[in-house]
This record gives sequence, C-alpha cells and structure tokens, in this order.
Amino acid sequence: MKAVVLAGGYATRMWPITKHRPKMFLPIGDATVIDRIFEELEADDRIDEVFVSTNERFAADFEEHLADSEFDKPTLSVEETTEEDDKFGVVGALAQLIDRENVDDDLLVVAGDNLMSFDISDFLDYFQEHDAPTLAAYDVGSLEKAKSYGLVELEGDRVVDFQEKPDDPNSTLVSIACYAFPQDALSLFPTYLEDGNNPDEPGWFVQWLQNREPTYAYTFEGAWFDIGTPESYLDAVAWYLDGNSLVAESAALENATIGDNVHVMDGVTLTDTNLDHAVIFPEAHVENADIRRSIIDEGTRLEDLDLAGALIGAHTTITNGSSE
Repeated sequence: MKAVVLAGGYATRMWPITKHRPKMFLPIGDATVIDRIFEELEADDRIDEVFVSTNERFAADFEEHLADSEFDKPTLSVEETTEEDDKFGVVGALAQLIDRENVDDDLLVVAGDNLMSFDISDFLDYFQEHDAPTLAAYDVGSLEKAKSYGLVELEGDRVVDFQEKPDDPNSTLVSIACYAFPQDALSLFPTYLEDGNNPDEPGWFVQWLQNREPTYAYTFEGAWFDIGTPESYLDAVAWYLDGNSLVAESAALENATIGDNVHVMDGVTLTDTNLDHAVIFPEAHVENADIRRSIIDEGTRLEDLDLAGALIGAHTTITNGSSE
C-alpha cells in the first residue's frame, strides 16, 4: 500500500505565521503536525512508501525537514505551483501524483494538517475489511461548522449521500481529509477530471464516486482538528496540552505567569508577563505584557502590550504601541 500526505496548501488565513513556513510544521506539543502523521505511517508495515505532495514554494523546506527526520518512508513529490492561484486543486494534484509516481497499489490519502485522535492503523483495518473506497467521518456537533465541510449521510456504514459544503446541512457528520482507495479505483481520478468535474476539494470527488462505487465511512469519536486558522491551531494545542503548559528548559522566566494551554519554546525570554492559551516561538522576548489566545512568532520583541487574538510575525518589534 502507498500513502499520500497532502501538504500543498499556502495557509493564507494564518499569515504571517505561515507565510514563510508550511503550516504542517507548526508544533503540537513536542512534534510538528505532519510528523505525528509520519510517525504512524512509519510504524504500519502495510505502507511501503509515503509520498509527500507539496508545492514548489515549500519544496526546499520539506526536503530539509525530511533529511533531518528519522523517517525512512516519506519522499517528496512536488506540484509545479508557487502561488495559491496556481493550484491544481486537491483532486487534480492527486491525479497528477498518481500518474507522476506510477502509483499502482491501494492508496491512503491524508491531509498533513490533520490532527486526529484515532489511529490510522485502525482506519486501514476498516478499509481492508471492506475493500472499497473509504473515508473517515466525524461529528463536528454544530450545523454551522458542518457548512464548511463535506456532509456524509449513511445507511449503516455505507455512504448513501454526500454534500460538499451545504448551505443548509441536515446533520453534523462530516468527512475529514482521510481517505483510502483500492487499486482498481485509482483510474476513476482521471475519469472524474476528464468529465469536467470540480478539481478542488476531494469531497466533490467523493460525492461523484459514491454514486458509482460502494463507499464506506469509518466514524470515530474523540477529537479532530483541521488546522487552517489561528483559532483551530490554538484549539489543537489546547486539546493536546489538556490544560497544562509546555515550557522549554532554555526559556528564561522572570516574574512570568503561565496559564492554561501555553507552549513556550527554546530561547524565549519572559519578564513581567502573563500568558494564557498562547504559543510563543523560539527566541522571542516579551516584557511587561498580557497575552491571551495569541501566536507570537520567532525572534519577536514585545514590550508593554495587552494582546488578545493576535498573530505576530517573525522578527517583529512592538514597543509602547510602535512597531517595526
């Protein structure tokens, strides 16, 4: 079995934090989002190769990341795009990868910005039992949230209807970006695209597919985070930390109060500062500040500030209301 980890997005909703780094490299505790996926794929003997699908803009970042990692299976497969407007769409990029890498095997596809509480090995067990296209489905618990995803309707565990981003959802069970396809289903990707169908979201492909092939849903409870906004990233960090904090040993704290769900990284200096639900990247210097539900990038210097819901880009200085 092959696996594809989708890592081609530009994450513009998280700029400036993700303007110069893939969002998959954001840390959740002591590991990045994507490394948590790589770790599971590395441990599953059924998967013999992992293709990391990214774009030209971040290719060098991924090459360096994989070279420095302990994982043997991942190899880079690069889309020829450098900007958001150039993207082929997820389905288009996936079809190109299957052709480019000569994939001729069962295929697992998972988004590299997913944080999921289930084991991918359990999902693959379920897929192999059914030997049919399979998706992972999660109850988001909110009709408003369901509008942003692909809505799944089931009879038993078989998908009988699928609506991509419905305006008026009738349930809260949605498909997440984790799919498995048998080898003989891979030829359907070019068929779908040649018919002029939407190349963007994989949900459109699933909606088309379930009318042609028996398609099944692996439903799970627990937690799932689609890390595409600052809020979802902070929520994922909070879920992982579970009310605790993670402070690097090299951080220097003087009269600093660390509240719930705070991650402070290497070389950070905190003086006369209160933090709550915040992520502070390496080598930041924060003095006389109150910071809540905010992300402060590396090498930043902040003084005399009260911040809530802030995103501060790398190597920024904000002091007494002025910035540079």
